[in-house]
Amino acid sequence: MIALAGIGACDVGETALVRKAAQVPQGAPLRDPPQYVSGNGVLRVRIVVERRQVRVAGRTLWALTYNGYYMPPTLRLQPGDRMDFTMVNKVHPLTNLHVLGFEATPVRGSDAFLHIQPGQTFHHVFRFPRTLMPGTYWYHSYAQPPMATEATDGMSGIIVVDGLRRHLPPNLRNITERVIALKDVQGAAAPGRGHDVRGGAGIGGAVNGQINPVIRIRPGETQLWRLANISAGDYYRLHLRGQRFQVIAQDGNPVERIWSADSLVIPAGARYDVLVEGGRPGHTELETLPYNAGAAAGRFPHRTLATAVSAGTPVSCAALPVTFATMRDLSQEPVAAHRTVVFSPDRTANRFFAMGRYFNPERVDIRSRLGTVEEWTVRNPTDAQQAFHVHTKGFQLMSVNGRPHNAHSWQDTVTLPERGHVVIRLRFTGHPGKVVFHCAMRSHQDMGMMAVLQIVK
Repeated sequence: MIALAGIGACDVGETALVRKAAQVPQGAPLRDPPQYVSGNGVLRVRIVVERRQVRVAGRTLWALTYNGYYMPPTLRLQPGDRMDFTMVNKVHPLTNLHVLGFEATPVRGSDAFLHIQPGQTFHHVFRFPRTLMPGTYWYHSYAQPPMATEATDGMSGIIVVDGLRRHLPPNLRNITERVIALKDVQGAAAPGRGHDVRGGAGIGGAVNGQINPVIRIRPGETQLWRLANISAGDYYRLHLRGQRFQVIAQDGNPVERIWSADSLVIPAGARYDVLVEGGRPGHTELETLPYNAGAAAGRFPHRTLATAVSAGTPVSCAALPVTFATMRDLSQEPVAAHRTVVFSPDRTANRFFAMGRYFNPERVDIRSRLGTVEEWTVRNPTDAQQAFHVHTKGFQLMSVNGRPHNAHSWQDTVTLPERGHVVIRLRFTGHPGKVVFHCAMRSHQDMGMMAVLQIVK
């Protein structure tokens, strides 16, 4: 297999911003985004949101940036940490920041319903539980439509929760790792005042904001890739020619048993942490294969995302374990409620429904009790695949179109097959309050495919 080299295992220290070049020309070595790293239990972050010009793939584009970056800083923390967060909004209209994929206790309000007005500086504190699962997560704006434009124009970044290495055998705990953040670069034609200024020609799929960067690895070397689709709605079907991915976590949930895949279909918002191994000397392509998401969703073409080069002094291949972490299996748990959720189109308008209604943040669509397990049947009667996602709640996938699914981990995003359904089980832990569930394809979400879940004591 082929892998990337990058952050070392000791790269967790005092809070600091590791500054690197924000733009890299096509064909340059793949570079990690800059990082904010926690220290002494606190991650201090100050993010300025503004529209400004950036260089991507040798071109100058207008983008919505965090701290001036099209590919913004990675937020890196430990379970049990606190994030002391300040956001300065220099764009119109309002904005916020949603930490996606895990539970955090916000001291002031709920992040998905928070509104930071133009010109406002807002201080926010998130407290993360010690039980927080290690893996890859992400953050983005979640204030109001058009959220698709915000993500495409740059307002999405990576969160890493450390701890996966402790599940590896000792000889693999110091392996290098790479963040591989996937975005479809578009770029706006003018600076504008709003989030919805478009018009720039599309560039294509980018890795960490770069087009076809060069990835280097020694033959036989095992490394960790953090694969994350932080685009507005693209599907990626990742593939390394002649190689396989060894999956150790999905959507920030470590697997019970390591599983292998020739290719990985990654819908918008989904993440995989994988082990890969350097192959024979030479080069191969990290590519996204053609993918058909249904007649109403479109076809995603083949693209080369990066060129991986295996070179240098070979190392001995490491034996990978079969078992990894412990999954909280819900298959035998008592079920407090069975629910049916339907994602459907409004055939009288170019909009979408969740549970037969447009999204209304003032309305509660489902009430669930803290500490219980529920089983949801999620139906998709459309001719387009949907990417179902629940905020702050991982779930166990039980079946797809009636066929049992042997889950090796929880996940927080799942593809709904066109004219099909999935069955999931959720355990409501943490704290009471309102969250949302929605289609992770931002255009569908912007057109109403989202609903409110309230968790009560």
